[in-house]
Amino acid sequence: MKTYQHLFFDLDHTLWDYDRNVQESLSELFLHYKLENLGVLSPQHFIDAFYAVNFKLWAAYDKGELQKEELRTTRFPRIFAHAGVADALIPEEFEIDFMHRTSTKPHLFPHTIEILDYLKPKYKLYVITNGFDESQAKKMNSSGLNDYFELVITSETTGHKKPDPRIFHYALEQAGASKENSLMIGDNPISDIKGAHGAGIDQVFFNPLGKSVDIIPTYTISHLRELEGIL
Repeated sequence: MKTYQHLFFDLDHTLWDYDRNVQESLSELFLHYKLENLGVLSPQHFIDAFYAVNFKLWAAYDKGELQKEELRTTRFPRIFAHAGVADALIPEEFEIDFMHRTSTKPHLFPHTIEILDYLKPKYKLYVITNGFDESQAKKMNSSGLNDYFELVITSETTGHKKPDPRIFHYALEQAGASKENSLMIGDNPISDIKGAHGAGIDQVFFNPLGKSVDIIPTYTISHLRELEGIL
């Protein structure tokens, strides 16, 4: 088994349970703003509208077709429109409230803390994320992850987004690591796995839903405790 010294983790959908945290926040916002009075049928209807719009916007952002502020200002108008709500009825503070609530949610994937406790004494740990600086910092803090990681490298700081090899090269340089002794752990077959492969870094594909993918990673796991069999 190959020996590694530096482990780079994705954050959203790998350690921090994005779906649980987002859905909890959207359900709270549905009640807080009484969205049924605006024509949103149910919390689930609102959640479905969010997913229908949000990932398309993030895909455009990842391709450089959309900037941060445009993503933030257009997201909920499009989500509400998808849910059948007129633009004039949208609360002005909705995006800010959503970001605050979601970023301060603490829910992690099962076994996150156990595996980090196992890895921390043996390896240098880092995060590489395409998220924004402020929101990712809040997520790390609220979920108790800060003490485990030496560095958090964001696309906003570096100016490059995964799968661009430059964000991985930047991370290696900042960590004082080499591609030969480093390993990337993430859920996204393109940004995490293909991106790390393009930078010459071995990869662990975290695939809890058993998705079929065309890319062949160095390793595949379905839950985080399986890292103990690799590391």
